[in-house]
Amino acid sequence: MIPYETVKPLLFKLQPESAHHVIETLLRTANICPTLFNRWIEKHFINDPILNQELFGKTFLNPVGLGAGFDKNATMVRGIQALGFGSTEIGTITPKPQEGNPKPRMFRHVEEESIQNAMGFNNDGLLKIQRRLQNIYPFSTPIGVNIGKNKLTSDKDAIEDYKILLKALHSLGDYMVINISSPNTPGLRDLQNEEFITELFTEAKEITDKPILLKIAPDMSEQQAVDLTSLAVDKGADGIIATNTTIDYSLVKEPKDIGGISGAVLKEQSFKIFDAVAKELYGKTTLISVGGIDSAEEAYKRIKAGASLVQVLSAIVFHGPTLIRDINLGLIDLLKADGYSNITEAIGANR
Repeated sequence: MIPYETVKPLLFKLQPESAHHVIETLLRTANICPTLFNRWIEKHFINDPILNQELFGKTFLNPVGLGAGFDKNATMVRGIQALGFGSTEIGTITPKPQEGNPKPRMFRHVEEESIQNAMGFNNDGLLKIQRRLQNIYPFSTPIGVNIGKNKLTSDKDAIEDYKILLKALHSLGDYMVINISSPNTPGLRDLQNEEFITELFTEAKEITDKPILLKIAPDMSEQQAVDLTSLAVDKGADGIIATNTTIDYSLVKEPKDIGGISGAVLKEQSFKIFDAVAKELYGKTTLISVGGIDSAEEAYKRIKAGASLVQVLSAIVFHGPTLIRDINLGLIDLLKADGYSNITEAIGANR
């Protein structure tokens, strides 16, 4: 296998979205070359009992998942498993296909190890993705399904988009994620309010008993985050994912004026919001932390703060496909050093 540090300069000569398509093409070959990717799974997938836990009625063999936004169309699920991820979250999916925002819409901030994207929920739409999921689900590692409204759907009608998606997809994933926190769909973050959350979860719980989680933005005060997530849990949310990308463009030296930023620069703010939410909700619901996680130490920090699972996204662009294996192996060492026999003993240890 060619070392990532050898391939990385070549990928970085491409536009970020073009590089992503190259990686997608490679990972999609897992669907037609299972023997090759099974070897990768044997080498990179860490399944140690110390990392195993039961959540949402499923066994998570390790706690490191792939965050939404990478596999928007459910084309890479098998390949993602080969990279070592213990779970994957597909989407964001909208009822109708949409092309997303004009290109270029993805930018690297190499020095800051961060990505700025203004993709705009580009995806193949409900029907195509539904068919793909029907061909692979249930899968050997858990699949989360991240859903959002179409760009042209008004805020007034947004609830219908989420209901359509929940009805069509709840049986094809292990948990559902309500995305009202992306900065790339006009007005979407305005749905982070009491009236919409109340109506959405009330109706969602009538549609399915599958776990439904809410993903929140980092660009709010700690008290706002606590109030919003507490309300969601009171109304039936089965978990909170914190956080999505940030629109604090001051975090990078040469920002674009569009999109949201993920990666290393989000680490501090993402943890700040997650920690505030965990202080209030740890022990009351399932918490997942995402944003700037690029090492076993950072993942362990989130776990001890109350995260049952962590998700990685931008860091893999800068550190390569062995990062997930390295994080999991590092977590095993950290857990053993602290005298834990299973990850569940460490979750929330600092609360």
